[in-house]
Amino acid sequence: MVRAAVRGERYDVVVVGAGPAGIFAALELCERSDLNVLVVEKGADLSQRSCPARYTGRCRRCEPCDITSGWGGAGAFSDGKLTLSAELGGWLGEYVSRADLEALLSDVDQIWCRHGAPDAVFGDDMSAVQEWRTRAMREELKLLYSPIRHMGTERCVEVLESMRRALNGRVKVETQTTVASLLTDSGAVQGVVLDSGREVEARAVIVAPGREGAEWLKSQAERLGLSVVSNAVDIGVRVELPALVMEEMTAELYEPKLLFTSHRFEDQVRTFCVNPHGVVCTESYGDAVTVNGHSYADAERKTLYTNFALLVSTRFTHPFNEPIVYGKSIARLANVLGKDIIVQRLGDLRAGRRSTAARLARGNVEPTLPDATPGDLSFVLPYRLLQDIIDMLNAMDRLLPGVARRDTLLYGVEVKFYSSRLELDQGLQTGIAGLYAVGDGAGVTRGLMQASASGLLAARAVLSSLSAAKSEE
Repeated sequence: MVRAAVRGERYDVVVVGAGPAGIFAALELCERSDLNVLVVEKGADLSQRSCPARYTGRCRRCEPCDITSGWGGAGAFSDGKLTLSAELGGWLGEYVSRADLEALLSDVDQIWCRHGAPDAVFGDDMSAVQEWRTRAMREELKLLYSPIRHMGTERCVEVLESMRRALNGRVKVETQTTVASLLTDSGAVQGVVLDSGREVEARAVIVAPGREGAEWLKSQAERLGLSVVSNAVDIGVRVELPALVMEEMTAELYEPKLLFTSHRFEDQVRTFCVNPHGVVCTESYGDAVTVNGHSYADAERKTLYTNFALLVSTRFTHPFNEPIVYGKSIARLANVLGKDIIVQRLGDLRAGRRSTAARLARGNVEPTLPDATPGDLSFVLPYRLLQDIIDMLNAMDRLLPGVARRDTLLYGVEVKFYSSRLELDQGLQTGIAGLYAVGDGAGVTRGLMQASASGLLAARAVLSSLSAAKSEE
């Protein structure tokens, strides 16, 4: 719907999505102005979000998914890792200078801490980092400097609840409300249309749809004639092994960020979301169920196992421009063959046989996702991606003996969707005046810290723009 909204309900700013990007945009707007702000979120409020898979191990395909949607976004029930390095977590460095990005991340970190994030930081001991970097280099691995502030799943929820309270009475929040389309007229945003048909006028709209809303944003961009560039899609597996195998490294770095260039195809493979003493879980993206992982800060809830993702970044060439469709098709194939998630011993994969319940029981790793179906990932993942992952596991095994052992478990599939990226200016404004796109769903970030920073950046651009417009009136 590309037309002006009728006169009626009106706000200065509408924020679409209440994940970290949307929350930080709202916090900045209400703390620095008296603007009338509406936050619209398709999922439930934080207190009403409850994923049955967390207790049963079985995804019920709730619509929308309570893991990926709702107040706090997909990060609400994540491990709560705040990556403090400007080198990781997205592409904001393409829009602002390094100094400005570091200042943004510092502001974001202070806000997280103000709302209850812990003081402790892991992986900031440069002597330890340098030692591990040298050891990794010998095995063809690159270790990135990535200090981490770890909240833990349960503490992450508490921090997001604090942010929710900080906005009470200062902005209007409507959960379980979906934005159907964006309203524009003469190259400027006019507001939004909700799924109920209700039209809401706004002088500025900050779209922060998260990964769950990536496809919706792409469809809106196409409808409005906005230029987009396809991002890579990350596809891989979640690895689970005894925590003691990686204890030496995780004790010092908590979440090591390792990169590897595969031998046969020279694809980039990376570790992602390392969860010492954690559990494997699921999340749903519409009709596709994928695997994930998290860990708790509470010592009583720690397990004997560590899990992490191994992801292969894949870019497609013209004319194909549907990386999200491709990633979901891989996930759906695993869902068909494995009743959602497949689990396989690495030894079985190497031997060219499927894992069975009996073979898993003989191993030394008890799956922390008990409802995963024993199976064969070679029927799901393309040969190229599977070989990339095996090459990386072999390299990691040389660095940390035991990583590529027979009983190591591989869960599939894990997919990270980064939407097609819109062309944006330095304040993350699109080609439509007053329309801003932020966070993972906009394809500019891939993690809590930069997603939060993108919300902050857009909110400051909105404040500057509206202030300039007011002075001209």
